[in-house]
Amino acid sequence: MYQDQDQHILQGLKAGYKERIAGENALYLQYNYFINEGCRKYNLVYDDSFSAYSDALISAIHNIISNNFDGRSSFKTYLFQIFSNKCIDLVRKNTTNKQSVHQNNVIPELVGQLSDGARNVIEKLIDEQKRAAIKAKLETIGEKCKEILLLFEDGLTDRDIAEELSYNTAAVAKTTRLRCLDKLRGSMSDLIKTI
Repeated sequence: MYQDQDQHILQGLKAGYKERIAGENALYLQYNYFINEGCRKYNLVYDDSFSAYSDALISAIHNIISNNFDGRSSFKTYLFQIFSNKCIDLVRKNTTNKQSVHQNNVIPELVGQLSDGARNVIEKLIDEQKRAAIKAKLETIGEKCKEILLLFEDGLTDRDIAEELSYNTAAVAKTTRLRCLDKLRGSMSDLIKTI
């Protein structure tokens, strides 16, 4: 049954715009249980597993459209392998980030030794510096990313953002938002090391 559905989806992805969109949606729905599998098998939080699944779908769709999927394995196996690799990349990334958290950080120790008044002034200066740096970094990640992150910060849901910015679905908006957040985090990593 899945092979027939897969063939129908694969043909739709290579067809015109409407068929492609329908194929993408069908593909997303058919294998979205991979998300829970990523949470269980790789011990990822739902958002990370969702992000890995979305990235895997995008890669698989790109490979199908560019005729890089040769069909030597079932499409499900092919997609799961891409998804699995994306999950492993996230696990590695999370592990690396956790190790950097355990490095010694002298500034909080020194601030803790100050009097209450001096500590409040220093903490306020650090907060202002962080806010200014975040604002500057928002300018570097692109207008679309800046817009979607600011809308989310204002309390809009992914569904609201999808409607506001004309995305196909809330899932697409969420994937875009998570990518933008990763992009911002990546550009903030140098700042976090210095503060």
